[in-house]
Amino acid sequence: MSAYVLAFSEIDKTLLPLVGGKGANLGELSRIDGVRVPDGFCVTTEAYRTVVEADPGIGRLIDALIGLRPDDRHAITGAAARVRAAIEARPVPAEIEREIIGLLDALGGTGADGTGAAWAVRSSATAEDLPDSSFAGQQDTYLNVRGAARIIRDVRRCWASAFTDRAVVYRIRNGYDHRAVRVSVVVQRMVLPDAAGIMFTADPVTGNRTVTSIDAGFGLGEALVSGLVDADTYRVRAGRIIDRKVGVQTRALRAAPDGGTEERPLVGGHAQTLTDARIRRLAELGRRIEAHFGTPQDIEWALAGDDFHILQSRPITTLYPVPESGDGRGHVYISYGHRQMMTDAFTPLGLSFFALLDEKLGRPPMSVAGSRFYKDMSHELSSWWARPVTLKSLGQVDVLMADALRTVLDRKDFARTLARGRTSVLNFGEGGFWPMARQYRRLARQDDPGVVPRLIAQNEASVEALRRAIAGRAGEEVFAFIVEDHRELTRIMFDPVSVAAAFLGIQSANWVDKHMESWLGVRNAADLIARSADHNVVAAMGLDLLDVADVVRRHPEVAEYLPRAGRDTFFTGLDGLAGGPEVRRAIEDYLSRYGMHCSGDIDITRTRWSEDPTLLVPLIMGHVRGLPPGAREARLAEGRAAAERAMEGLLGRLTGRRRRKAARRMSLLRHFIGYREYSKHALLQRYGLYKQALMAEAAELARRGVIGAPEDVYFLSLAEFREAVRTGRPDQDLIAERREAFERHRRLSPPRVITSEGEVLDGGYAGGSRPEGALAGVAVSSGVVEGRARVLAGMAGAEVEEGDILVTPFTDPSWSPLFVSVKGVVMEVGGVMTHGAVIAREYGLPAVAGVQGATARIPDGALIRVNGTEGYVEVLSPA
Repeated sequence: MSAYVLAFSEIDKTLLPLVGGKGANLGELSRIDGVRVPDGFCVTTEAYRTVVEADPGIGRLIDALIGLRPDDRHAITGAAARVRAAIEARPVPAEIEREIIGLLDALGGTGADGTGAAWAVRSSATAEDLPDSSFAGQQDTYLNVRGAARIIRDVRRCWASAFTDRAVVYRIRNGYDHRAVRVSVVVQRMVLPDAAGIMFTADPVTGNRTVTSIDAGFGLGEALVSGLVDADTYRVRAGRIIDRKVGVQTRALRAAPDGGTEERPLVGGHAQTLTDARIRRLAELGRRIEAHFGTPQDIEWALAGDDFHILQSRPITTLYPVPESGDGRGHVYISYGHRQMMTDAFTPLGLSFFALLDEKLGRPPMSVAGSRFYKDMSHELSSWWARPVTLKSLGQVDVLMADALRTVLDRKDFARTLARGRTSVLNFGEGGFWPMARQYRRLARQDDPGVVPRLIAQNEASVEALRRAIAGRAGEEVFAFIVEDHRELTRIMFDPVSVAAAFLGIQSANWVDKHMESWLGVRNAADLIARSADHNVVAAMGLDLLDVADVVRRHPEVAEYLPRAGRDTFFTGLDGLAGGPEVRRAIEDYLSRYGMHCSGDIDITRTRWSEDPTLLVPLIMGHVRGLPPGAREARLAEGRAAAERAMEGLLGRLTGRRRRKAARRMSLLRHFIGYREYSKHALLQRYGLYKQALMAEAAELARRGVIGAPEDVYFLSLAEFREAVRTGRPDQDLIAERREAFERHRRLSPPRVITSEGEVLDGGYAGGSRPEGALAGVAVSSGVVEGRARVLAGMAGAEVEEGDILVTPFTDPSWSPLFVSVKGVVMEVGGVMTHGAVIAREYGLPAVAGVQGATARIPDGALIRVNGTEGYVEVLSPA
């Protein structure tokens, strides 16, 4: 086997470091029975290393690319051009040249004078055409190349094309090392086709794995890729052509007599490119190739005579993974993250830890896809009685999700295949639905304002008992204790009185909204009545930080220090400052109550505020600069007064039985609506203590050199972490593999709904009376407001000014401290009963949720209008 040149017949996937993604895939394709692959070979990355990497001058030019910004196009253009020129000027060593010519002759011969076979010369980078990334199109391709001298010239040009402007920018944006990407070159006999195109063995638009999508045009396939021609498009499912669009093609790309390609006019280009029989045969060939690689493929093909030739196949990297079912039935999965306002990927430890809740409740485990949880809704959708309940409840959380499920049900062929079984609609914890229902009736009848304080006190006592019990435990004992304590956690979260209390608040708000609109024509009445309701821990979390800001405001030296404070020296740095001890006590007191929170907090591996207090600094300083002293009490008083005025005004317009019923429901709303947010806080209180104990074990592993850093355990399941502590021998390769997979999944956009066929459904909104050009969403907190859009992807470093309108993908309870400084909220994810909506109503902020693509469609700094009553957003002027 040569180090520099390998025929396709010598190549398989294990040689990827030598031949790159494209070359490895061609080697694999050539081994599949019934698949025609034109002959060819790869000039290996060893040749690239010998010619390019061994040259110190080229190395210095490559190093000059380090540190360039992706938007500095002028600098990139100049630096990249210098690298390319240096590579193209380098002669190919005689040994490599001899091997290239030898294989050309062995595969059909070509002369230095340009006679003989035509060849395609393509780059094949080591990070190209892989299952988790595609550099396709980043380097150059040369077609109809004739003669050994021209082929060798184009091999050098392919090496140089690793440093085209677009390839350099791609690597900078995606964090790839310029030196880590090595280039092999594919030299493949040209097929001079009658027709050519691209085939996807999964629908590239919907993700449906049962649909093959074929683009076809006359002549060379490069015309399709470049957009030169209007291609035919065919869609095939189970051997049946389910859709076709025939393009009108007036030109075709053909091989030029003297090399290269040329456009030629096409007569009769309105005809269908492939016959139906050939379409079905090509789709079947695609399924055979997909089966070999084990994943949906993006395939380049060419038709010469009656033979299909496969020129390339690569994984489709944009598809979201499908949750596994394995029973052959139809399944529909909803994103649990969209319901919990946490659409980020989980680490393996976070996934396995959160799954303990379902395990202790005896529930079937949720599916995991793309490092995120997905809940199978097939049983609910196939049940005549659970279906309407499910769609209604989901509509309150995410209208788009509910609409996507209705779309699934409208597809009768698929809906008939849905798996049937026990639903989770009545899953209210131990004892089921009826204990909760009995408590609900009792609480509604008694309307006791002391119920919620008693529930909170019981939980606080349980948390304190946990704090004492977990202290001092180590090793195996810690893991056993945490697993067992989940029984107490689930008991608290699903206690019938606790669930009934939260449900009573929600239902009372729904009753008030429905009847005040029906009786008085007043919409969203509950929004005002719920203002400054008691016992809303998430609202308090935001308001209490205003008191911390008041303390900081009194000490200018501390205010100057905080923005430059470090994570590990945060508190010690306060001790020597004027007012530092007072500020330290205020922050530590705040963290003792809320430090277990953070963005994405249901993943236990996310950094808590108590672990890194600097996360709170932008919020504190924003309050110091933008709000007056005493803002907390002023906000509370304003909310209570608004609620009282709303109740008095509404009740004053009612008489008799209607007035009595409304007064009772409003009282229930005030007493219980705040408890809606408490169960998650109770979960996080325990998570905070669990994590402290677990990270002490991780720190000990790192101290002993068993792992590189404590955070390495994030890429183990809880059971694997436990085993590593027991044996002192974690699987380092597994940690590296999981870290890489997590980074890959982190970049994916999780769909709201995905079927077992892989089809992604995001739903839509019905008509409505929105102004032209307005962005549609769900009205979740009434009112209309205009202001500057502050577009934030996350909480890290989040700073807003008084009067900004927050625009963000999603919010969870940790965002509530930010809500006190804004005057409106726009979210891409959520519904009327999700955390961001509840807190927006608590603070009296107009809010719209479920605005698809809001962070991309609304420029940061633009003047926008948020209509939280009708549910839309208008961009009034650009930034």
